[in-house]
Amino acid sequence: MVSTAVLGILAFTALLILIGIPIFASLGIGGYLLLEVTGILPTILLGQTLFTGLNAFALIAVPLFILTGDAIVETGLSHKLLNFTQSVFGGFRTGMGTATLFGCGLFAAISGSNASDAAALGRITLDRLEDRGYPRSYGCSLVASGASTGILIPPSISYIIVGLVFGISASTLFLAALIPGVAILLGMVVMNVLVNRYQGYETGTGHPEVTDVAFSLWDAKYGLLIPFIILGGIYSGTFTPTEASSVAVITTIIIGIGLQTLSLPQFPEMLERSALVNGVISPIIAIALLFSQILSALGIPEALVSAIIGTTSNFYLVTLIMIVLLFMAGAIMETTPNILVLGPLLLPVGERIGMDPVHFSVFFISALAVGFITPPIGLNLYVMSGVSGESITDIAKTAVPFMIAMLGIILLIAWFPILSMWGI
Repeated sequence: MVSTAVLGILAFTALLILIGIPIFASLGIGGYLLLEVTGILPTILLGQTLFTGLNAFALIAVPLFILTGDAIVETGLSHKLLNFTQSVFGGFRTGMGTATLFGCGLFAAISGSNASDAAALGRITLDRLEDRGYPRSYGCSLVASGASTGILIPPSISYIIVGLVFGISASTLFLAALIPGVAILLGMVVMNVLVNRYQGYETGTGHPEVTDVAFSLWDAKYGLLIPFIILGGIYSGTFTPTEASSVAVITTIIIGIGLQTLSLPQFPEMLERSALVNGVISPIIAIALLFSQILSALGIPEALVSAIIGTTSNFYLVTLIMIVLLFMAGAIMETTPNILVLGPLLLPVGERIGMDPVHFSVFFISALAVGFITPPIGLNLYVMSGVSGESITDIAKTAVPFMIAMLGIILLIAWFPILSMWGI
């Protein structure tokens, strides 16, 4: 039974997050109070635990994939990838919207980050979408939604972190996530077609020109080579995800220098941007891992399992309950702390109803991804608002159909394990 004092501290921690105190500070304060009040672990272990939490080989991949995403933008390869998808789909009705979503998917297969995906492609695509008849706010929601695949399509920083927490190989999770990630992307494509047909935004009726497709494919060959190297190397067993991240950075830099689109003066700013993003993620990982260990020591996961299973043990109802919890959590807290705090709490619930840890991991990350386009936190909404000048409220409203599409596919991922377990 969880004591009233513990519940009070957890409520206080949630309040700190809701009023805007940085996540790492909120969890750090909550964790310290839990240690002081309960004495479950000696506080002298705080420093050691924070250090060991980050002292993991797998986490080296996080800053390297972030740097790869920045290098892709600096070299101009992101433009060429979008030009390729536009040449394939752009002539069709709803083609520019489809091209934008597939462009997000291709960028996701390189950067592993949703925010960099949204920022990079938002600057490129918004004017093109407006020229084809899309309202600017809807174009923003299209990019924000497509960019959420940054954590769904391998390689994904979130799967690296969840693998670290659950003790599962990132390579295994990347393989399991491939079909679900692509399925969510296709669900968005279908939803965009339906919305477009209803609203009449884009009216193109042409077809792809073979010469344009061939030219853009050749022009984008180096950009397409990078995800092929990353995923091909991981799935073939040639190198680990961490090694793949370093290969990706080196390959992208060599390509940029060879094409003369990347020069030495660009490196300091590129490295600074990547370091700033990683500087936000790393403290959260360290503090949230400690907070999660404290919750486990206090028996919170077992209490949560008893509370949920005590209500119902029906597989479908429990998955619906978890989706609601993750949807709300994603709306108020970023993905990384959600993985580190909620992952260890909900994994026992998933296992109790028969979910394999790999299947649960894919379901878990997929459900959290909806939070990127859900107020009030909705990171991608803020990114696109900054890029476009549109209000977050307007973007969020037009993103509702994509939330529905994502939730529909997430239900399929939860209820049909074969989608994630096919290659395991």
